Amino acid sequence: MIVLKTRREIELLRDAGRISAEALMAAGEAVKPGVSTWEIDEIARKYILRQGAKPNFLHYNGFPGTACISVNEEVIHGIPSRRKILREGDIVSIDLGALYKGYHGDNAATFAVGRISDEAQRLIDTTRESLDIGLSKAVGGGRVGDIGAAVCEYCESRGYGVVRDYTGHGVGRDLHEDPPVPNYGTAGRGARLLPGMVIAVEPMINMGTHEVRTLADGWTVVTADGKYAAHFERTVAITDKACDILTPWTL
Repeated sequence: MIVLKTRREIELLRDAGRISAEALMAAGEAVKPGVSTWEIDEIARKYILRQGAKPNFLHYNGFPGTACISVNEEVIHGIPSRRKILREGDIVSIDLGALYKGYHGDNAATFAVGRISDEAQRLIDTTRESLDIGLSKAVGGGRVGDIGAAVCEYCESRGYGVVRDYTGHGVGRDLHEDPPVPNYGTAGRGARLLPGMVIAVEPMINMGTHEVRTLADGWTVVTADGKYAAHFERTVAITDKACDILTPWTL
């Protein structure tokens, strides 16, 4: 069931989103060669707690970290580890959120570790651009399928694989609410976008095939062909005009 939010609820979601975005940027600033993904996770955790919020990924369905930190071929749900040390040329996606006064924020971005290849940079750039293109379709009166169709067409026309197994979602008192927001679909189809809806739009784009698999840890999702993946996400409120971005990270 899709739950429309009141103005007051959207302001609380904005507070949660701001904390989430600031934590994401703090974590992203720590992305450097020689840094462990555990250290990045600690930076995010401590920042969120200092704001009087809680890391909403921590212990969610048993997940052991504040952030999902996914390196290179890892698409999503990478587990932070002291043993995973970032190296020059890696790319790393960080996905995290905060629970504040009963409401959730959720956002993600992909960062370069030092100097990366042109191919990896194009993947990051395309994924970031596809997020903006998807958000341009997140307008009251439209359909969820408008978002996915726009993301998919943009990325596939450039030779990339669009992940089908995982999607964006509604956000509110629960971290994952209706409706699902796929990164593929048919324009004019799917749930109607209405003012008061709050959704997370999150393209997960692979350099090769769209197919993925889950590692033995039960969490980490990787590309089936071992090629790099990138991931960006914002939480937004639907309005009659342009969507209202609730996670205002700047990259």
